Amino acid sequence: MTSREYMARPIDAGIRIPYGDAPEQFGELRVPAGAGPFPVVVVVHGGWWRSAYALTYAGHLAAALTADGFASWNIEYRRVGNPGGGYPGTLHDVTAALGKLREIARDYPLDLTRVVVTGHSAGGHIAAWLAAKQAHRELDIFGEALPLVGAVPVAGALDLVHTSALRVADTAGIPVHDFLGGTPEDVPENYALASPTAWLPAGIPVIAIHGTADENVPLELSRRYVVRAQAMGDRAKLIVLDGVDHFEPFDPATPAGITVREAIRDLLTR
Repeated sequence: MTSREYMARPIDAGIRIPYGDAPEQFGELRVPAGAGPFPVVVVVHGGWWRSAYALTYAGHLAAALTADGFASWNIEYRRVGNPGGGYPGTLHDVTAALGKLREIARDYPLDLTRVVVTGHSAGGHIAAWLAAKQAHRELDIFGEALPLVGAVPVAGALDLVHTSALRVADTAGIPVHDFLGGTPEDVPENYALASPTAWLPAGIPVIAIHGTADENVPLELSRRYVVRAQAMGDRAKLIVLDGVDHFEPFDPATPAGITVREAIRDLLTR
């Protein structure tokens, strides 16, 4: 069974909690047994910001992180194809989902002084964007988020201008153009506000993880982000996984997935 097939299998969803009125505005909370309070990992699924892909597959990593002793908040959000999805709705949603943890912590034992966000593919873009958001108040036009202690973008499209330049595509076209409403020449302000690379330095540790055999999102996109982040003084790190494809790192049972879990633990226990 491939990682992609494994992650397509159903998994217990935990506690479903809405953070808005749209059907896509909800998250799945998983909390370890015990008194807590527990550090929190926000998990963001990928799928090129398209409505065809949902959060179910990310539930496997979320459940594994909860077994590791962390609360997990696996979030859904409006995507291209959903009413209000794409730019800017997607970024409003992920900000609101992160901020919802303040309310959730009234009822569940969460340690909001130790929150890390991880995301896969387009979710990696969102994780890195949320990392930058707290250091740049200009991004509060999307809403007020919750402070983070770090981010782990996995196989992420971390430089959206370069993603467009490479014409990274799927069978439905060029996803970043659909997400942002055109090319960087068409909508430069959208790229300027939505690309994590544009908002460096992030000011918090970011551990980017990417496989050399990724045929969906080029390793170059993570490498460019980290090189620029380090040059600007950020505590950024790139972990390159030799021979690893696009999906393995978000499969918690694989060696690549264990590397992701270890990176998250490192940020939450340092």
